[in-house]
Amino acid sequence: MIGSRHLILLGLLVALALGSVLLSLLSGSIELGVFEVVRALTGSSTELGEQVVREIRLPRTLAAFVTGGLLGLAGVIMQVLLRNPLADPYILGISGGAAVGALSAILLGLGGLWVTNGALGGALLSILLVFGIANKFGQWSATRLLLTGVVISAGWGAVINVLLTTSTANNVQSMLFWLMGDLSQSQVGAPHYLLLLAGVLGCLWISRALNVLAHGDLVAMSLGVDVGRLRIGLFLGASVFTASAVTIAGSVGFVGLVIPHLLRMLGARDHRILLPAAMLLAGSFLVIADSLARTVVAPQQLPVGVVTAIIGVPSFVLILRRTLSR
Repeated sequence: MIGSRHLILLGLLVALALGSVLLSLLSGSIELGVFEVVRALTGSSTELGEQVVREIRLPRTLAAFVTGGLLGLAGVIMQVLLRNPLADPYILGISGGAAVGALSAILLGLGGLWVTNGALGGALLSILLVFGIANKFGQWSATRLLLTGVVISAGWGAVINVLLTTSTANNVQSMLFWLMGDLSQSQVGAPHYLLLLAGVLGCLWISRALNVLAHGDLVAMSLGVDVGRLRIGLFLGASVFTASAVTIAGSVGFVGLVIPHLLRMLGARDHRILLPAAMLLAGSFLVIADSLARTVVAPQQLPVGVVTAIIGVPSFVLILRRTLSR
């Protein structure tokens, strides 16, 4: 049974999500009030206010929330799949493959859709490499998957260094912004919303199996869980979520690592609660981080990944200290 405490937590996270979206729509070089934002969303505002809110701030806000939500889901899944509290969505080298694809497009002077498609292609290639190597001869294990991901990540890191050192000064700045995570040119559409919705519903459908799997393979198998098939599904699902998030905003760190730990500290250990809560909190966190990235050093903008790292590093240290003290 889901207790009232969990329902209150979800209600607060929904309110936080709405508040973060409103904060993002209010943040920017052009000052707009709450009522002006509401009128812009309903189409009854001035032409300038409507253009700023509906064409610039709202698409970026939605992109931040979807990206954060996907990373939150992927982080929870990875930590269960690898049974490693330090696991995050990028641990299997997906972000490295996406980075190589995107940076290659930038190096060739391509932009826009080419960069996105390059990142998607690199992420899919990394997924195939990790899955193919880890599952060779049918010897599937969390340890093999983790080690394969670490090796693939190191390989992609070497290629990224080569691309950076052989690029011109103009391309290097664009590459660094992409590597640190940037939402300035991000757009999301119906496929991204459907993926996030399908991810939440699909994870809820297998949430009981995830609760059992968290206690170990033997316990899960003794209770009738098909561990092999579940692992493959979790790997593919987390990989798709991560690949989609990376193609939207680049490599945004610490979201999928810190958010699941924070929610577990708040008592959300049941995956029926943890998964939707991670989606809501991670989405809200990235929206707030992007609002700070746009306003802290205005008129200049910071990569959103810099803000998430500044917030995420001390937060994770505090979480780790509290966990060890227990």
